[in-house]
Amino acid sequence: MGKFVVKQTNTGIKFDLKASNGEIIATSEVYTTEAACLNGVESVRTNCAAEIEDQTVEGFETVKHPKYEMYLDKAGEYRFRLKARNGEIIATSEGYKAKASCLNGIDSIKRNAPDAPVEKAE
Repeated sequence: MGKFVVKQTNTGIKFDLKASNGEIIATSEVYTTEAACLNGVESVRTNCAAEIEDQTVEGFETVKHPKYEMYLDKAGEYRFRLKARNGEIIATSEGYKAKASCLNGIDSIKRNAPDAPVEKAE
């Protein structure tokens, strides 16, 4: 089972959603307070069953929020961002070389996030 790891940064506090193998599936923005960060975790739990908007195909169909936006970055890697009902980005992925790997990352959030416990990084 995955877990949310909340950790302090130089500029605030953020979370990573980690898979059971320790790989980071998604990362949050940096929040100013722990309470705001924990609200972000809850938002991911609430919105993680969203549809996927595949922006890597021409003429893609726009999906309503909440949604995963899958896109190609400047380096040509596949990435996704999870957007909440209000359109705010609540989690982002790393870059993936293969589209299938990016889709696996989204699937992993859908499986792990709802029941993932929250831990504080040491």
